[in-house]
Amino acid sequence: MKVIFIHGNGGCTAEMHWYPSVAQQLEAAGLDVVLTTFPDNKVAHMSVWIPFLRDELEAGDDSILVGHSSGAVASMRFAEQYLIVGSVLVAACYTDLDDENEKAGGWYDKPWDWQQIKQNQQWILQFASTNDHCIPISEARFVAKALSTEYFEFNDRGHFSGREGHNFEFPELTQALLEKIQP
Repeated sequence: MKVIFIHGNGGCTAEMHWYPSVAQQLEAAGLDVVLTTFPDNKVAHMSVWIPFLRDELEAGDDSILVGHSSGAVASMRFAEQYLIVGSVLVAACYTDLDDENEKAGGWYDKPWDWQQIKQNQQWILQFASTNDHCIPISEARFVAKALSTEYFEFNDRGHFSGREGHNFEFPELTQALLEKIQP
């Protein structure tokens, strides 16, 4: 089983936010972790990211996807088409939020198949914060209801990006994920 991290768009990289610390903790627990910066990380076109996940990172029925922001959207769209073990959605949304960069990615050009996303994985963990400056909490709550996720809501985590993109800890994610996969 491998854990694949999917960062957000807007120039985000694998070295930012909580990704490195969570990846290290998961590796210490014996998991195979893939933490790499995706191509096209400014806009994050669906036509680039889905094939990259499938063909380059070999995501599939042995994979857990950990997606943040646009990466959470990518996780959901991937699960619409392919079997995975499960996913962790952080700061997820389901609309383009009237943001031109989000619209350009192509993620919202077709309706969501919520049932297929659920059927193609065993479980879904979701993290959201009421003070997220990018994703309204109504978006996260809608996703939680549509996918019947195991939902964790905070009031003080913003967009789960830390101050100015600096690394920070996210022990709740590590703990919840390890509880899902370890007996």
